[in-house]
Amino acid sequence: MTRKLIPAALCALVLCGCGGKQTDTVALDADTATAVSFEADSAMQHLRAQCDLGPRTPGSDAHRRCGDYLVAQFQARGCQVTEQRAPLTMWDGKRFECRNITAQYRPEAAERIVLCTHYDSRPWADHDADAANHTRPVLAANDGASGPAVLLEVARKLAELQPQVGVDFVCFDLEDYGAPQGSAGAPTDGSDWCAGSRYWAQHPIAEGYSPQFGVLLDMVGGRGARFAREYYSMQYAAPVVARVWSAAQTAGFASYFLNEMGGAVTDDHLSLNAVGIPTIDIIPGGSGEGFGPTWHTAQDTPDNIDPATLKAVGQTLLQMLADYR
Repeated sequence: MTRKLIPAALCALVLCGCGGKQTDTVALDADTATAVSFEADSAMQHLRAQCDLGPRTPGSDAHRRCGDYLVAQFQARGCQVTEQRAPLTMWDGKRFECRNITAQYRPEAAERIVLCTHYDSRPWADHDADAANHTRPVLAANDGASGPAVLLEVARKLAELQPQVGVDFVCFDLEDYGAPQGSAGAPTDGSDWCAGSRYWAQHPIAEGYSPQFGVLLDMVGGRGARFAREYYSMQYAAPVVARVWSAAQTAGFASYFLNEMGGAVTDDHLSLNAVGIPTIDIIPGGSGEGFGPTWHTAQDTPDNIDPATLKAVGQTLLQMLADYR
């Protein structure tokens, strides 16, 4: 997941310097909380199923089997699944088949929103305290498996929720193949990250495809995680931030969605914003906390996932869909 995190304090200065301003969370016609309940235990089952395959690094059998699992699970929930495959050359010259997975609920609906995440694992635990782990792959319970786990449970609840909009669940590939720290010849512009979402954004799944907005999930299961308003999200999609933060308040999870500015993160949402789909990033990083202690380490395992965090994010998404107008 991503790799350039500009501290929140600096982001605030940049906003002021650019003539922008921070926007407080806006309440959007606060509704009562939806009775449709996100089941964290179900999401945990999906998270463990992915991790049981092993690290889902590009080109591995575990990666292929994880893609198959996601396709089957979304189809079981009545979604129409489209797979987008393309050979992509990475920063180190290695070539992998990118496999983006789009699962559409109510594909006939003209008005659509995107809920997205990545599902690949980082090949290198280069932030681990033990240097011996720096060349070993990350199991990626939080930074890889948590997002798809939440989306699958949200998809299961849509038949009950009956939102007034089409929903496109997108699982991006090749997000976390950015160069390890200190790699010679690595790009300096962030282009070594998020290859799958760039391809998806530049190659629409249908002619005229134009969703209203998008919400990206990244590392949404960590113990103690809190989500501030990420800088680029506020720059490109402040009304979407307001919508989601308002839903969190209505759903009773305002303590997870902080009313403060977070850092600037190079992540999949930038690919969507670049083609005019206003998209936000729900990602840890409030109060200078960074991405959490397990980020890109051998400790990113299911034992360090908190079902309460999955619940907070999943219930917020259900509330946002229930409130959609």
